[in-house]
Amino acid sequence: MIITLGAVLLSLPVSSRSGEYTNFLDSFFTSTSATCVTGLIRFDTYTHWSWFGKVVILCLIQIGGLGFMTMAISIVALTKMKISIATRVIMQNSISAPQIGGIVRLTKKIFLSTAIIEAVGAFMLSFYFVPRLGVFRGIVYSIFHSVSAFCNAGFDLMGYEKPFSSVTYQAGDWYFNIIIMALIILGGLGFIVWFDLLTNRFKFKKLKLQSKLVLTVSLSLIVIGTVAIFIFEQKGVLFKNMPLNEQILTSMFQSVSARTAGFNSLNLAAMTEPSLCMIICLMFIGGSTGSTAGGLKTTTFSVLVLSILSTIRHRKDIEAFGRRLESGLGRTAACIFTLYILIVALASMTISSIEGVPILHAVFECVSAIATVGTTLGITTQLQPASEIILILLMMIGRIGSVTILLALFSDKGKTVSKHAQEKLQIG
Repeated sequence: MIITLGAVLLSLPVSSRSGEYTNFLDSFFTSTSATCVTGLIRFDTYTHWSWFGKVVILCLIQIGGLGFMTMAISIVALTKMKISIATRVIMQNSISAPQIGGIVRLTKKIFLSTAIIEAVGAFMLSFYFVPRLGVFRGIVYSIFHSVSAFCNAGFDLMGYEKPFSSVTYQAGDWYFNIIIMALIILGGLGFIVWFDLLTNRFKFKKLKLQSKLVLTVSLSLIVIGTVAIFIFEQKGVLFKNMPLNEQILTSMFQSVSARTAGFNSLNLAAMTEPSLCMIICLMFIGGSTGSTAGGLKTTTFSVLVLSILSTIRHRKDIEAFGRRLESGLGRTAACIFTLYILIVALASMTISSIEGVPILHAVFECVSAIATVGTTLGITTQLQPASEIILILLMMIGRIGSVTILLALFSDKGKTVSKHAQEKLQIG
């Protein structure tokens, strides 16, 4: 409903700079991308959309970033409606809360914390934008990019430099890059992790297992991604005549942004294939559960790795940081991983066939969509309607979750307590 409403508003003449109607499918694509905080675009946000259109996109990003249930709980809290236990369970699952009790209070904290972080981010960015664009326009740009970065949406208004340029013109600006990276990381860690860090005063040993895994995997991926891109691009064209400090900064920015943010400070189409493969891996893993980010999720990835290690060590249980994970978690993680792989493979082959583009480019675009990242090699603007619809579906699956969709489609009414006879099977 939210995506459709956004599409209707964006298709109106008042939403475009030219004052003309925008094709409904393209409007629907943009609305989906904004609501699913992806960032894939058919038109440059600055040059195509009017101020009304930009406000609609910003609202969709904020709703999608906070999550539909967070918004719904906030409305319930404001209207002081009574909430049933069943509804509280749904709310708990939607924001990955540790317990049912205090769910409304937790949601209020999420809403307030988001507002504070985005306001601080906008204030910091104003020191970059205001001197360049003037007071009013600078403040508006600061707010837009703060919300977009924190919600890991990847939408930008940098088209005033050059259409579809993203933040390539700010590649060497340490101040701008650090603020955007900080907002992306904060949004990608997840609300529960922040509160755990604040409650335990940033003492790692006292953190919950989920927080420890999220922080460990997130930091590891940022470092690995930065080093890999830096090394792989030494033989490419992008780092030629670029100072060493700028090479490090852009490598770090792309590593952080690839984990579902969607901004790019380098021309991705000119990157080496090993770098593109690295970015695909980072996009696929994504951010953390209960955050504004998408992807497979760092917790799912860590469970997969730990499951492999436990199998190699011939251990029955999956363990981490002196704790044992609940049984069946490895199977769920493997299910999610397999579903993502199958969906991406099928979509990539279809788009590659329809558009006649290299399979690597098709995979990049599909992973970017399902992981709600938004980075592109430039083929999204040229897609035929069939490919456009495929990416729309991928963005929806990525934001809602493949397992959630399957649970909605298949009921458990046929579940029985009986078991079939067991027989051994050799694998591997």
